[in-house]
Amino acid sequence: MSQDLDSYIGAYGDDFAYAFDNAIMLNWYPKRIMALSKSDARVLELGIGHGYTSNLFSRHFNRYAVIDGSSSVIAQFRRQFPASSAEIVHSLFEDYETEEKFDVVVMGFVLEHVHSPQQVLRHFARFLAPGGRCFVAVPNAESLHRRFGHEAGLLPDLMTLGEGDKTLGHLRLYTVASLTQELTECGFRVVAKEGIFLKPLTTRQIVSLDLGADILDGMCKVGVDYPELSAALLFEAELQ
Repeated sequence: MSQDLDSYIGAYGDDFAYAFDNAIMLNWYPKRIMALSKSDARVLELGIGHGYTSNLFSRHFNRYAVIDGSSSVIAQFRRQFPASSAEIVHSLFEDYETEEKFDVVVMGFVLEHVHSPQQVLRHFARFLAPGGRCFVAVPNAESLHRRFGHEAGLLPDLMTLGEGDKTLGHLRLYTVASLTQELTECGFRVVAKEGIFLKPLTTRQIVSLDLGADILDGMCKVGVDYPELSAALLFEAELQ
């Protein structure tokens, strides 16, 4: 079942070692979802996380709800975004039930945390309206910077969890192939695959370069067309 995120609350603040990456990716991919969805769509999101997406989605979509099982994460979001109109449901993902159907279900950096990703995917497929879509974002094990690290002997295996992954409570990483397979086995058809943040170097190295916002934005724009090399994956899927 879903992990208790209360124990990982320290990784959801600005002093987290990989907050730089989070700020880039978590502000980028929700904008891609908003660009690909109508503003009057009924949207259900799994997990508040750092709060970036919930704040953006609640301002953009006419109907938006988010589920989170951590009271600490919910409280932190309310402190950071006191004016947010997001409807927050305090529940484990596996326990969530509703009669409502949604046009869009967002699983942003969720599947790497849960013990049974396929259970979560199948459970929330039930809440998609006819013609609805599911957006899934996950960390990419085969990203360019991890490939470089592996070839340099710094990473024994591309599927090895890094220290940042462990701090965040990640149980696994994904590849383009493995995420495609998992979605297909759960009754989805992948209709689009994008990359999130084409990151060539380690976080520490990139930060030391003090790159401009335009360059970092360019890394995100280029990454859209290179999911297999980007730091994370964003898939759009519909029910078969």
